[in-house]
Amino acid sequence: MTYQDTQRRYGVISLLFHWTMALLIIVQFMALGGYINEGEHWIGNNIVPWHVDIGLLLLVLVSLRIIWMLSQRQRRPEVHGQGAMQLLAKGGHFLLYACMVLMPVTGILLMVGGGHGLGFLGIELVAESKNEIPWAVALGEWHAQISWLFVALVLGHFAAALYHHFIKHDDTLIRMTAKRFDQS
Repeated sequence: MTYQDTQRRYGVISLLFHWTMALLIIVQFMALGGYINEGEHWIGNNIVPWHVDIGLLLLVLVSLRIIWMLSQRQRRPEVHGQGAMQLLAKGGHFLLYACMVLMPVTGILLMVGGGHGLGFLGIELVAESKNEIPWAVALGEWHAQISWLFVALVLGHFAAALYHHFIKHDDTLIRMTAKRFDQS
């Protein structure tokens, strides 16, 4: 296995970023269940308390992932498709990355702007305050709307991967897994 991307496959580092973040994003989506019955259930008690910590971890990971992606841009596999399909795929990927950045940023703005402070794994990053920051709250309120767009984009991304694998029978899904990983 190679650590760097190739024209035919994504490398180990890209795969680790993709699948680690996919798992953490799914856990974050589960936090939407915290709205059900005012959080008085398993998800509300076990997932929601970690929402901010996981969000901050995802912000660090997406930042590193973007740096890695840019360093690999000449090696990365091409997006399958032509014309409108390729434009749709590239636009979808851009929007996925935008959501991966905007979700934690708007979450931070909502927390800090509302005076709640911000911590990561028990470490206080920003202290609580009695003063609200109206512009931060206003921008932070986009957090929920962006989350629903993000859910739709992830479902579309998943559906496109299955379409490529089961309908088009190409290697789009396989090159994002270690299966049949080659040295090219």
